[in-house]
Amino acid sequence: MILINLLPHREEKRRQRKRAFFISLAACAAVGAVAAGLWYSVLQELASAQDARNDYLKSEIARLDTQIKDIANLRTEIDALKARQKAVEDLQTDRNTPVHLLNELVRQTPEGVYLTSIKQTGQVVLINGVAQTNERVSEFLRNTLYNSRWLERPELVEIKASTATAANRDQRRLFDFSMRVTLKRVQSAAGAASAAAVQAKAG
Repeated sequence: MILINLLPHREEKRRQRKRAFFISLAACAAVGAVAAGLWYSVLQELASAQDARNDYLKSEIARLDTQIKDIANLRTEIDALKARQKAVEDLQTDRNTPVHLLNELVRQTPEGVYLTSIKQTGQVVLINGVAQTNERVSEFLRNTLYNSRWLERPELVEIKASTATAANRDQRRLFDFSMRVTLKRVQSAAGAASAAAVQAKAG
């Protein structure tokens, strides 16, 4: 017996293919939505982690800024302490300066030179005196330049001839002069000796 299908089978197959296409399309859309959702969640996690790192870095930067300000304040305090220490040391040195100055002038003044006045302004000392010859004044300048521990940068301000009456009423030709020298700030002998002793013990 022969069976003949009189139904429109082509249209039925077309409908089945169309249904399968839409099903696969829906499945792909669902898979794409799931993948997009997963990717979005991953991005959110990465963004949250980066935000957390940024917040941590900001807090660390703020802490470092505070430390830097503290260090700057400490440096300012240290500089102020060093300035005060230097002022105290300068006062200690200046307290003994007149004694060193007079001793040094006695040591460096050659024969034939007589000092009439000494005036100190800060570290500069103005010396007035009388000399028998110009060569005596030159020797005085050389002594203060090369041989003195406490005097430096001697400068002749003026020298001029004058006459002075000796005890026997004879006229003797002399030279009035004025010169300027600068005081050095150096360690006292006791301070240098104590420093040497400390170094010897350390060695």
